[in-house]
Formats: sequence, C-alpha cells, structure tokens
Amino acid sequence: MKRILTLLLIFPLLLTACGNLIEDNVIILATTTSTQDSGLLDVLIPIFETENGYTVKTIAVGTGKALSMGENGDADVLLVHAPDAEMAVMESGSGLDRFLVMHNDFVIVGPASDPANLRGMTSASAAFIRIAESSAPFVSRGDDSGTDKKERAIWESVGVTPAWDGYIESGQGMGATLLVASEKSAYTLTDRATYLAYQDKVALDIMVEGDEVFMNIYHVITINPEKWPEVNYKGALAFANFLVAPSTQGIISTFGVDEYGQPLFFPDAE
Repeated sequence: MKRILTLLLIFPLLLTACGNLIEDNVIILATTTSTQDSGLLDVLIPIFETENGYTVKTIAVGTGKALSMGENGDADVLLVHAPDAEMAVMESGSGLDRFLVMHNDFVIVGPASDPANLRGMTSASAAFIRIAESSAPFVSRGDDSGTDKKERAIWESVGVTPAWDGYIESGQGMGATLLVASEKSAYTLTDRATYLAYQDKVALDIMVEGDEVFMNIYHVITINPEKWPEVNYKGALAFANFLVAPSTQGIISTFGVDEYGQPLFFPDAE
C-alpha cells in the first residue's frame, strides 16, 4: 500500500487507465542528496536509460530515509553511503544484492574567520572537541542521512552531546545545509563532492581533511522481490550492474576533473 501511495503522489504518469500501478520499464531509485547535488546522477542516468531502455525516477533523500524506503518496498534500488545501516537492511531480507560502487571523503568546512581555529587539522575527533569547547557555530544535517550518521558517530566517539546555542540542525540535504552554514558563518561536515559542487555558492573553506574516519563509501542495493513482489527487480539489477560496469566506473573516475581539477568520486567496483 505504501508503494502504491508513493507512486500516486510522486509519479502519477505511471498510472494507466487499466489500473496498472507499475511499469516494467520504470525504476524507482532512492539515493542520497550528495549523488544528486554533486551532479553525478545527471551524467550517469541518461546513459543508463539510453543503453537499457528504462526510465529512472530518482528520489534524493538522506540515506536513512532511502534505506527506509527500501525496507518498505517503496523503491526498487538504493544508492547509499551508510555501511552499518545498509547491513541491517540486508540482514532483514529487504535487500537482495549489494555491490560496492565508489567512495569519496568527508571534510569539515567553515568560515574564513575560523573561530575554533581548525584550519589545517587532520584529526576529526580533535576538531570536533575543539568545536565543542569553543561553542562555535555548527550546522548539522539532522536528517538521519549518511552524513548525519557519520557526524553523530564522531560526536559519540569523543563523548560529546552537541547542545550549545550555536549548534543547529538544518533538517535538509547537503547542498541546502552548506548554504545555511555559509549564511550563519558556521562549520559543517560535508562530503567533498557536494562541497566542490557548491563552493562558488558558499563562503566556506575546507578546514579539516585526511582522517581515515572521513572515508565515505557508496553501495548500490537491489530490493528483494521475494519480500516485495511489486518491485522492479529486473530493472534494479540492470541499474546495479550498470553502476559497477567498467565503462561506468571509468566515467566515475573522471567526473569532476574538468571542472574542479580533481575527481569527485573514486570507483571501487574492481
């Protein structure tokens, strides 16, 4: 029922006069805002659609919401970046296939004034402690996304519960959160790809980078048709295989180089 309501609300053109609620050539992709905001999907999806004859309907939300859509059978395939949470979906039987696709990294960005004196640091935990001790402005996504999960994990690892006046939650995607942080001259944790895509729109600099904890890994997950018979598993598997194919991995390896002088993602399928 939830999947039917999702289709009714988001994709009314998928409904036919005969009452068929799902079209064989349509795939619902639930993914993170980072893959959308970075522009990567704008490059990959048209190629997939042309080569495979499917239409991809993308719903860009936080990874937590994307995983919930998968668990409820409201999406056919997921592209997400929260490995621990992903495993829970696989163990529940909602996910069928899970392939490693790519990675990039997280960075802490902030205003040039750098009130917590973070610039040049390479330790995520030390930076977070310094932010807390100085009660510096910080904008959290607060949306159960992969980025939000990473941020919460770092706070927990240093024994800090962020609760000072300058700590706020945007409740929005990565691009919107960067805009809020810029407006408030605040720090935030972001994936590098979205930051590079937005760097001309925000007055924020990279302050902290290089810690191993900043690794940001993306997997593609197909939803199990035995648990959710309405999902388009054939299309989902075609999309998953497309993402890990050598030609697509090659595109990922060079995406962003022309515009930013560096790739925004690094292919991992091999």
